Amino acid sequence: MVERRRMENLNRNEKISAIKLHASQYVVALVLMVLGCGLWRLQVLGSDNYRVLAEQNRIRKEPVLAPRGRIFDREGRILVDNYPSVTCYLLRDQPKNIDADLPLIADGLHIPIEEIQSAIRHSNAVGVAKYEPILLKHDITPDEQAFIAAHRDELPELETQEEQRRLYPRDGFAAHLIGYVGEISPNDLQQSRFSTYEPGQVVGKSGVEETYDSILRGTDGSRDVIVNSHGKEVGVLGQELATPGTDLKLTIDLDIQMAAEQALEGKIGAIVAMDPHTGEILAMVSRPTYDPNQFLHLTRAYWQSILDNPDHPLMNKTIQAQLAPGSTFKVIMTYAGLQEGVAQDMHVNCAGGATFYGHFFACDKHHGSVDIHNALPYSCDTFYYTLANKLGIETMAHYANSVGIGVKSGIDLPDEEAGIMPSEEWKMKTQHEKWYAGETISPGIGQGAIEATPMQLARAISGIASGGALRRPHLVFPNEVSPQMLTDIHNEFPGAGDTTVPLTAANWQIITDDMANVTGPGGTAAEAHLEGVDFAGKTGTAQVMSHDALSKSGKGHNTIPNAWFVGIAPRRNPDIVVAVLWEHGNWGNNSAKLAAQVINAFVTKQRSRAGNLTKVAESPGPAQTPAPETPSTIAQPADDRAARPSTDR
Repeated sequence: MVERRRMENLNRNEKISAIKLHASQYVVALVLMVLGCGLWRLQVLGSDNYRVLAEQNRIRKEPVLAPRGRIFDREGRILVDNYPSVTCYLLRDQPKNIDADLPLIADGLHIPIEEIQSAIRHSNAVGVAKYEPILLKHDITPDEQAFIAAHRDELPELETQEEQRRLYPRDGFAAHLIGYVGEISPNDLQQSRFSTYEPGQVVGKSGVEETYDSILRGTDGSRDVIVNSHGKEVGVLGQELATPGTDLKLTIDLDIQMAAEQALEGKIGAIVAMDPHTGEILAMVSRPTYDPNQFLHLTRAYWQSILDNPDHPLMNKTIQAQLAPGSTFKVIMTYAGLQEGVAQDMHVNCAGGATFYGHFFACDKHHGSVDIHNALPYSCDTFYYTLANKLGIETMAHYANSVGIGVKSGIDLPDEEAGIMPSEEWKMKTQHEKWYAGETISPGIGQGAIEATPMQLARAISGIASGGALRRPHLVFPNEVSPQMLTDIHNEFPGAGDTTVPLTAANWQIITDDMANVTGPGGTAAEAHLEGVDFAGKTGTAQVMSHDALSKSGKGHNTIPNAWFVGIAPRRNPDIVVAVLWEHGNWGNNSAKLAAQVINAFVTKQRSRAGNLTKVAESPGPAQTPAPETPSTIAQPADDRAARPSTDR
């Protein structure tokens, strides 16, 4: 009995063992089948794909940056050049964890470790592929290059590359017109014009560098390099050479630019000089300025100093400072009044101001009898208050708009502002109120809601002095770019462009003679007179707040009026126009002296070339300015000063 049970157990165990054996065989067979299928998929179906991936692990494509085109002035003198530099990159496609190496890297390259970590986080956040290198530092020093070489095996994630870097003039010379370059931002990449750009590429960020980036930047090349298991280069398979960017010649005259820079040194404001015949910009200065070279290795401290400066160093005040033009606007008022047939026979007795609509509007002096021939030289506010009242705001706006006030000029620079020329439609649109007649008086002397840029005033007044021919200002000669690009530039920077406004010969002569008298004896810019030069213009002193508000404010420098001047030489069909804005410069004649420095530099250069035969040297002499019937030294009553919206000397 016992034996039988033992035999039954043995038979049962043998059956179980056989089942387990068969099951194990099936499992092994299934595993082998799965492995076989996997190998067949990898080696047969996916062979091409994995061959490419293997090659990519072994071969790395490195960009070869194209040198940007150089920038020259109109006579071929270099303004912006390139210089050789070594840049360090961080390679993240490494078989090791690079986080542990960051302290050593930061110490050796003299970079705060937080900046490296921030760069890595930023690259991850914007989805930059791991095989794309991260820029660590431009212009690494010889000792930093030696550090990288000494730690090549220890820090395989560090890579260096030689490239050409921008070299700008020192101390912010011509910075606002030239601009600067920088790494393309994620926001830039969202714009259609950057659709062909890649992350990490360098692009123009402002000025000419931005507008003409497509021809200055050239075409980058590439190198196919063989790398080892540590990601280090061990050979080169091939390369595609970079195509350097195209050089660019600007309309800027370096000599005139230097004169303008020196004239505005230590001041806040702007100077722009232009050839009225062509619209070519001869000089463009904005203060305070910035150093574009600092943007090549921008530090947090320098950027913060830019942001903290209340005078906005990054603002190109020649095309972006929108301020009341003061009495420079009286040239446009004279043009409007003469063309409308209103101003020719106007005679006003200036007793220090006049009352309109129950409000007294003061003039800075008691000018006595004033007509169209001495209104500009005296800069008599009373005359232009009266003229504004006769013309009305709609007529004023029509003529101002026609010469470009309240309209972009179309200059080939980014971010130009349009300014403001008030009108009934403008007030209803912006303030949802109707225009009242009493509001017309102050705009007659360039105050109130009027805002203009130096570029607009230069173009407008030089156009009037040119018989009504206004030109689109530009910084690059049209023949420097293709016809298609020129069309694209005009479409990208729309504005008033080239235009002609009606101006009779008789009215043209009156306006230009009156402007010549401004710089003559008795004129508001007599101190800026240039002997032997037919130098004309108009001063403007624009208050930043009323005298009543000023007396209550207790503020100092920032309440001093802005000083304007727009000068031309010669008075008719001028060869040069210079607009000067000196913020808080007080009197317009102060800016006139700055303009005289620039025009004198232009005339001196022209005479030296033409043997004293240049047109600007032909001075017919200013027309005689009638003496005022009332002495100009009569003090203005104290109660008048509070209501005076403008002063001008």
